[in-house]
Amino acid sequence: MTSHILRTVLTAALLATTAATSVMPAPGETSATASIPVTHCRTATIDGVSMFYREAGPANGPVVLLLHGFPTSSHMFRNLIPLLADRYHVIAPDYPGFGDSAAPDHTQFVYSFGHYADLVDGLMQQLHAQRYTMYIMDYGAPVGYRLALKHPERVSALIVQNGNAYEEGLKQFWDPIKAYWADGSAAHREALNFLVAPATTKFQYTDGVQDVSRIDPDNWAHDQALLDRPGNRDIQLDLFHDYGSNVPLYPKFQAFFRDYKPPTLIVWGKNDKIFPADGAGPYLRDLPKAEMHLLDTGHFALEDKLDEMAPLIRGFLDRYIAML
Repeated sequence: MTSHILRTVLTAALLATTAATSVMPAPGETSATASIPVTHCRTATIDGVSMFYREAGPANGPVVLLLHGFPTSSHMFRNLIPLLADRYHVIAPDYPGFGDSAAPDHTQFVYSFGHYADLVDGLMQQLHAQRYTMYIMDYGAPVGYRLALKHPERVSALIVQNGNAYEEGLKQFWDPIKAYWADGSAAHREALNFLVAPATTKFQYTDGVQDVSRIDPDNWAHDQALLDRPGNRDIQLDLFHDYGSNVPLYPKFQAFFRDYKPPTLIVWGKNDKIFPADGAGPYLRDLPKAEMHLLDTGHFALEDKLDEMAPLIRGFLDRYIAML
């Protein structure tokens, strides 16, 4: 994201802020400073685990829950959060083993998508968030959709960015991971070490991107430093194996779409080799009224297409969620 583009988007968002939707000034703040959304970095203890989360926006605003992918964290939403937080209460947690949340030893803690959904559920209950729009991306899809199965009535809308819920979306990239699902062998586990290597981390940010100068290299440096922590490789390998448990739930995820029909915005990097556009189109089978935009970028679309995505996301929320 070049600085002039980010300034343009930020300016547009701030100009859209009105007295009716601005956060009320805190003691010592002026109205001018209070109109600029502030992101707070917090931690909460959920079932004995320290979970980091970013939070911004009015406490009584409609909640937008941002669920990150691999190998990143809530860091992936750092530029989007201020563009929503004048009106919306934005919450972006880090899963255990990611970002600034705790990373217990994998022999003492169950690293699974079901467990993550339970922990995010606990965080939302602790924050008294009873209804929320879910922004799901990559790993955020099975976390969010499992959460939706637990509490379907709490999901007010969906924003889907390269988050899979259909077998059509699991293409060639997934073949070595599927081999690990099939037998759980040490050999197939070790064969996945390349997925936590620096070259793969950088690939996820740059592959399919037309103008790599828009991508901040701090992204893969940040993510790789966290992947390289002692014990984190085994955490990620446990999760690669558990990802296979999501696929049998796809029919249930799809039934949730059909039964509850949440307003849905799909903003998908069409050049993504991990979650290709083959996984985007099938959403329209179950959510025929969904709004879909296939963007000319790769996996982490927010990094180079924020200037296109932010207006789409903000417009969608303002149409469907602002008055809830």
